[in-house]
Order: sequence, then C-alpha cells, then structure tokens
Amino acid sequence: MLIASSLEALPSFSGVGVTIGNFDGVHIGHQTLVRRTLDICREDGLHCVLITFTPHPRSVIAPRRHVPLGSRARCMELLAGLGVKTVLELSFTRELANMSPEEFARRWLVPLSVRRLAVGYDFSFGKNRCGSFDVLRSLGLDLGFLVEQLPPVILDGAVVSSTRLRDMIGRGDVRGAARLLGRFYGFSGEVTHGAGRGGGLGFPTANLTRPDVLLPACGVYAAFLWVGTQRFKAVTNVGRRPTFGGGDVIVESFLPDASENLYGQCVRLEFVARLRDERHFGSAQALKQQIDRDVGTARALLESAALR
Repeated sequence: MLIASSLEALPSFSGVGVTIGNFDGVHIGHQTLVRRTLDICREDGLHCVLITFTPHPRSVIAPRRHVPLGSRARCMELLAGLGVKTVLELSFTRELANMSPEEFARRWLVPLSVRRLAVGYDFSFGKNRCGSFDVLRSLGLDLGFLVEQLPPVILDGAVVSSTRLRDMIGRGDVRGAARLLGRFYGFSGEVTHGAGRGGGLGFPTANLTRPDVLLPACGVYAAFLWVGTQRFKAVTNVGRRPTFGGGDVIVESFLPDASENLYGQCVRLEFVARLRDERHFGSAQALKQQIDRDVGTARALLESAALR
C-alpha cells in the first residue's frame, strides 16, 4: 500500500474515486464506506484513493480528551486488508482546520482529478465543520465530481460509530465492541518484566507495555494473546492490583497453556469477554482461588469464541 503525505508523492491519475475520514478503529461503518468506494472505482474505472489525517483531528482540537482506538500502523494494516492500495495522509494542522470547504476541495480534490467521492452519513469538513454534505455536493457540481453519501450502519438499533465504540470499550463491554468492529478489540505491545507476584501465586504473567490507545475498563478479561501466528488463551487483568496496594494501571496476562519466555517480544492482545471487576482480596490465597475460577471460565469462553 502506498501511503503519501502530499499530492506530489502520488502518481498521476487520470481519474480518481475518493473517500475521506479519520477511520479511528476501522469499525464496520468505516468498512462499509471503504468497500462502497472501492466498488464505485471498479464500476467507473477509477483509481481509489483514501484521504485521512494525522494526527487525529481531535488530538489537535481537544488533545486532552482524545485517546485513539488503535495505532496508525494497525489502521493502515486493516485498510490494506480491505483492498485499499493508495492513502493520502494529510498532516492535520490548525491551518488545515481553518480551511473553508471550497479551499479544501480546490487544494486537495481538484488536483487529484477526483471524479467520484463517497462520504459517511455524518461527514462534514472545513472550518467549524461547516462543510455539510449539501455544501460538498454543490462544490462537486462546480468542480466536476459526483458525491454520494452513505446511510449509517445500524446494529442493535443504534448507529455504529467511533463514539459508541469508545463508550463500550470504556465500560469494558468488549463483546459489544467486537460486534461493532467485526473483530476483537486489542493492541500490540512488548512483554516486559513485572513485579513477579503472579509467578509467586503460581500464575506467571506477561506484562505488556501500556499502549497509547484506549484501554478497556479495569477488570479481568478472557483474551487471546498472539505471538506471531501462534495464538494462546489468556486471562488478562487491566487494573491497579488493589490486593497488593494499588498503583498505576497495568495490563498483565496469564497464559494457562503456555510456558514460553516472552520477555522482549512484541505480541498482540485481543479482548474477548469481560469476566469480572477488579477487586481487593483479603489474602493472596483468596486471590489465587479466584484466578483458578477465572481460568476455568476463560477456557470455556475462548473455546467457543467465534471471531478472529
């Protein structure tokens, strides 16, 4: 996949079909939009270009409130898996944010030879998000491209959106999040040394470096941990370990069927189901007994996990 940061870095195309978005999470709504854009391009003999932004606009406009739903690398991997071959990744700056819809279209769409443009149901662009679909359609008539707006994707009676996905993950509803994503929510990280308390209880854990993405609510989860192409069942704790005095939020996974030394390796963790809240136990023995129960519950859930 070609990822360009400027028009000059792209080949010269005679006609292009485009979709524009942040694609934070690449959920099933995003996937529907990308697939429709690819279909349009095949039907009209156009080259497909996906336009996105880095960093995420919210990290510029409201930096304290934004935590991404995935890394840039993972986003690009997922988009490539959908069939996207060309991405124009624009640097999102205050200058770009202050462009009028017409300035944006003339600066980026016209030189790209855009003939078709597909956008989502809630798409808007330009300064103060004043570029509605009607504004974009009018610009298209003036500048020579057709615009199509897709309806929202509805699941369980509600619109699939990054906002809804964030809410689910923030509450620990990783089952619901998986339905919105079409895959398990997770992240990649390096396995590091922890305090060693899990090993002392008979449950040695793989501690992951805390990622710069949204973590599920503190609690215990049934999960899969991938080491390359090898998948292991895992019981994963996201939390502060209150039984041992608390502290910063950590992510640690016990792999009941593995004995490999994973320190220093990059792994991928995928959350399948929430087992329980994190809580304080009166003794290490009581915690050990609960982990035994968690392992049994996780095994049963992971044996029947349908998504990959």
